[in-house]
Amino acid sequence: MSRATGKQPHAADRHDLIRVHGARVNNLKDVSIEIPKRRLTVFTGVSGSGKSSLVFNTIAAESQRLINETYSAFVQGFMPTLARPEVDVLEGLTTAIIVDQQRMGGDTRSTVGTATDANAMLRILFSRLGTPHIGPPSAYSFNTASVKASGAITVERGNKKTVKATFNRTGGMCTECEGRGTVSDIDLTQLYDDSRSLAEGAFTIPGWKSDSFWTVRVYAESGLLDPDKPIAKYTKKEMQDFLYREPTKVKVEGVNLTYEGLIPKIQKSFLSKDKDALQPHIRAFVERAVTFTTCPACDGTRLSEGARSSKIGGISIADACAMQTSDLAAWIRDLDEPSVAPLLTALGETLDSFVEIGLGYLALDRPAGTLSGGEAQRVKMIRHLGSSLTDTTYVFDEPTAGLHPHDIQRMNNLLLRLRDKGNTVLVVEHKPETIAVADHVVDLGPGAGTAGGTVCFEGTVDGLRASDTVTGRHFDDRSTLKADTRKPTGALEVRGASANNLRGVDVDIPLGVLTVVTGVAGSGKSSLIHGSVAGRDGVVTVDQSAIRGSRRSNPATYTGLLDPVRKAFAKANDVKPGLFSANSEGACPTCNGAGVVFTDLAMMAGVATVCEECEGKRFQASVLEYRLGGRDISEVLAMSVAEAEEFFGSGDARTPAAHRVLERLVDVGLGYLSLGQPLTTLSGGERQRLKLATHMGEKGGVYVLDEPTTGLHLADVEQLLGLLDRLVDSGKSVVVIEHHQAVMAHADWIIDLGPGAGHDGGTLVFEGTPAELVAARSTLTGEHLAEYVGA
Repeated sequence: MSRATGKQPHAADRHDLIRVHGARVNNLKDVSIEIPKRRLTVFTGVSGSGKSSLVFNTIAAESQRLINETYSAFVQGFMPTLARPEVDVLEGLTTAIIVDQQRMGGDTRSTVGTATDANAMLRILFSRLGTPHIGPPSAYSFNTASVKASGAITVERGNKKTVKATFNRTGGMCTECEGRGTVSDIDLTQLYDDSRSLAEGAFTIPGWKSDSFWTVRVYAESGLLDPDKPIAKYTKKEMQDFLYREPTKVKVEGVNLTYEGLIPKIQKSFLSKDKDALQPHIRAFVERAVTFTTCPACDGTRLSEGARSSKIGGISIADACAMQTSDLAAWIRDLDEPSVAPLLTALGETLDSFVEIGLGYLALDRPAGTLSGGEAQRVKMIRHLGSSLTDTTYVFDEPTAGLHPHDIQRMNNLLLRLRDKGNTVLVVEHKPETIAVADHVVDLGPGAGTAGGTVCFEGTVDGLRASDTVTGRHFDDRSTLKADTRKPTGALEVRGASANNLRGVDVDIPLGVLTVVTGVAGSGKSSLIHGSVAGRDGVVTVDQSAIRGSRRSNPATYTGLLDPVRKAFAKANDVKPGLFSANSEGACPTCNGAGVVFTDLAMMAGVATVCEECEGKRFQASVLEYRLGGRDISEVLAMSVAEAEEFFGSGDARTPAAHRVLERLVDVGLGYLSLGQPLTTLSGGERQRLKLATHMGEKGGVYVLDEPTTGLHLADVEQLLGLLDRLVDSGKSVVVIEHHQAVMAHADWIIDLGPGAGHDGGTLVFEGTPAELVAARSTLTGEHLAEYVGA
């Protein structure tokens, strides 16, 4: 009852809950919950427990689908089709804005400025105030090329008449690098040995064997080149034909083939493909053979000479984009131009948002593809901070990823500010500092994968602390400092590191121990490690870049586990290994080995139905008759990693090569994953640990890990620390870039960069043991670590 009037509340005010009933997406087991609106709700639980399935794949996905359905069928035809989530009832939904950790587009022309629209506003500013005036905003855009055209056009109006027209568009793109800022060059010495002839096997390109009809022999037997003459002795014309000739039809042993110059052939066969999707040995060849250098014409600014010559108070648009945003915001505030006052206000607010969100160290010309997952998510947040929308649902995926403890409080304040404007804020999070500010907590679990998918707790933070759930038990966990630290066996020397914001850093990274590199976001940690350590011989780097794979890819294919398994099946049944691949000969012909049949319903949501022929098993019936240790190939792919480790470890199915891979997967805490689970369904934490398991098989003495606790539950962090200890105890050196205080406390040696971010960072502020850092309390990291361990 309303106290003021004694009347019933208005009907419109009764919808204060988002109701989910019977959610069964991925591993959710008929989940039913009620989420309060206009409050901050945090979803917790171990990695793989079903948090993302509930928040992103059910609530947010249905909200987006319903919004799409409000458009006309014509418009829907241009939009991605979204299937309805598997859920019985979803009530009380509001418009959902998803701010996830998906890396931003890796397109070379996408920068922080273009992604946040700050560039668009700067271009308008320079087109109004820049001197000399060179043209409209497009004249300052590195994505717009200058165009000139003239000719006759016929105007179809009453009496048709032909008129002469000229067309001009001034763009700001550098003509040399086409707005990319870098030019690529192919190192010919990596393609062939010029002291040899074609007949002597001059090519050094992977897979180009001397008897290959389609590659090597088409050059040797084309009649255009002398196969017995060393390449170094070719005439100018022969060299032109060899390297650059246009596609030409030639006959080799009576077969019509196409001859093409070596450079365009290499560009088509290797360089046009996604580098991450290439096989490791071919990727290594591409990295050796292709060098990217800063464009000499524009000095990496991507802009034409005209765009760089136009200035406001001695600053060009290239200079403005190269400033870090905190400095650019100050410069914009100092401009006193009443004619563009609204533009300056809007641009200033956008740039202030960068600083407020902890990204004041970024420059607008930073390529978007180089941002970490956490940075990308915070860049996406900038669009929403100044929004006037209310009663919206904001969905965040670990907004504290990549944030130093010093910055987490700032992020919490932003989440609370969005809530206080009258929005519903849903956050998937593991950090206790953020869980602590929640109005409502939903804990999923109790385990991961098939052992998860149920709601273990719903209520307040104090209730969670008192509950007997995994999250509740570990909520107040605190690691202690090591009593004894390991002694280094040597050192990796880094001298004069100056990548990005580093200021000639000299540091010795100890070998044979666990070293943790810390510092606030933007202090230069990644620049130091990826710029000066990764890439050296014997260094294995496990970074946060996304795993590329289709819905056909799964842990068994990604880790290389399927090769020994296929061979074991083939040997036991005396048939070809190709039969046991769902992407090859053994695939079910109806669904082509996908296990499901996709029906495209144009602008309506597409439907995926389990294939009736193979019942989702992906293989032909004849293939499923072949067995190994009493199981067929589809039954093996349905096993969990832990189950498969036991299966391939002994008895008739004993396969040492497969067993080794499975042991590594169990080691990194992925024993619950099924071998055939599509990679697209794995959470961020699972994907990084899958990568780590794959790299653990490589021969390398130094492991570099980039924030391995991302996406890890408090309980899983202990397991990760055990794994890092085992790696070090086996004789490896482990270097970890990390913000998690539990990992810092567990380290043998800490290298702390700072003191701030961007040009306020880039110097070494501490190196020593964690105990020394806590005792000194001389840096931000030292203060937070001392508070964490209760010193």
